[in-house]
Formats: sequence, structure tokens, C-alpha cells
Amino acid sequence: MADTRPTAGTTSVKATSVQPKRSSNAISWLAPILCILAGYVIWRFLIGNPSGFENPNITTGWFWPEHHTPKNAFHRIYEGGIIVPLLLGMFLMVITFSIERFITISKALGKGSIADFIRRVQYHLANRNVDAALAECDKQRGSVANVMKAGLRRYKEMINITELDTEQKVISIQKEVEEATALELPMLQKNLVFLSTITSVGTLVALLGTVMGMIKSFAALGAGGGGGDATALAVGISEALYNTALGIGTSALALIMYNIFTTKIDSITYGIDESGFTLTQSFASLYK
Repeated sequence: MADTRPTAGTTSVKATSVQPKRSSNAISWLAPILCILAGYVIWRFLIGNPSGFENPNITTGWFWPEHHTPKNAFHRIYEGGIIVPLLLGMFLMVITFSIERFITISKALGKGSIADFIRRVQYHLANRNVDAALAECDKQRGSVANVMKAGLRRYKEMINITELDTEQKVISIQKEVEEATALELPMLQKNLVFLSTITSVGTLVALLGTVMGMIKSFAALGAGGGGGDATALAVGISEALYNTALGIGTSALALIMYNIFTTKIDSITYGIDESGFTLTQSFASLYK
């Protein structure tokens, strides 16, 4: 009868010590709604304040009163029309999610250089001092340290297990690292979809506002029998240009922030990959 050796998945090895991270998804659905409402409030009551126009309409059209002859450039944005609140809401969403991602990713980066942290862990492992390596993880406190700590706990456990061979122990450590990584990475990428979506949608919404403004311009031109109402024509063109400017600016900011955050996430991901390689190679070479 052939011998059967226990594998890394047998009951002799404890279940993963990695615990799922708990986080609220409230900002994911609440922030867009509040930002759009805030955009409307800014457009309607701040930019569209009757005191900023020579000919305000304070009697009709409460939702979208037709004020005319703005006194300055700030109130002239009101002529961009009803698309402006949506673009302002998108701009506020970019600011909100950029702040939220900045805080989250800053915590994920931990304290100090990731490369220096990995080198210190490698030094302690080379000296067979796993406890010192775990202490380094407690000091760093980032995503790379969290993954490294989970792997080190399994690393330490595997040292004292005799019923598994080296290859099986390495597989067990690698599996622990993979499970920790699977829990860390989604937290880093969460809500980036809003920035990537606004990058393209912001431009499309601005194009919609531009088309609406040009329609108003040509309608004014046609209503005048070819001569056109110069004021109505100017308002239509202004609406088109303000929407274009707001949309392009919002999309550009979203694209810049998205690239900044994805670059930082890539550096963390690289550190996590290097951590897993460090643990498996160290164990394979020191505990044959």
C-alpha cells in the first residue's frame, strides 16, 4: 500500500489567520447623491443669486429661473444652464473620492519606505529571528506589512511542524500570503471606479451641454429671420462654452487623480509580491 503524506490542506495546519476587513459602503452611494445636490445648490443659490444679475427673475421658475445680464464672470457661469449642476456635482465627486482614496492609500503605504521595510524583514529572516520580523510589521502597519505579517505567522508555525515536507510548508505559506493579498487589494481599488467613470462621462456630459447651447444659439438665429437676437445668440454660445470648460476640467482632474492613485497602488502591489517571494524563498533555503 502506497504511503500518503499529509498535504498543506490537512487539519494539522490551522486555518488562515487573515480576517476580512470590514468597511462601510455608505460613501459609495451617498456621496454621489449629496454631491449632485450640492452642485445644484451652488448653481441655483450661489452662482444664480439674483443679486449677481442686472435683470433677475424672482417671480417665476423657482427650479431654474431665467436671470439675465450677469454682473461678473462668476455669475455668468449660471448661463451654462441645467447641465452645470451635474458637472459641478461630478467635480465635487472627484474631490470627495480623491480625499477618501488619499486617506486610505496613505494608511496602506504605512510608515517609512516599503523597500526598506522588506530589507529589514529579510535581514531578520536570514538570522532566523521571526519575532523581530513580526515586530517590523507592527511598526510599518501598511498593507504590505499586513500581508507580510500573515505570512510570517504561518512561516513561524511551519518551522515547528514535522509531518509536512519543505515543499508543502512553502505552499502553505504561499497560500496564506495569497489569501491576505486577496483581502488587501480590493480595499485599495475601492471607489476608483468613480474617478475612471467621471474621466469619460464628464466629457460626454459637457458635450451634451455644448450641443444644447448651440441648439439655443441657432434657434435664436433662426427666430430672428437670419439677423438673430445678438443677446440670445451670445447666451447660447456662452452656455455651450461653460459646459465644455467645466466638463473638460473635471475630466482632466479625475484622470490625474486616478493615475496618481493607481501608481501608488502599483507600488504597494509590487511590495506585496516581493513579500511573498521573500517568505517562500527564505523558508525554502533555511528550513530544508
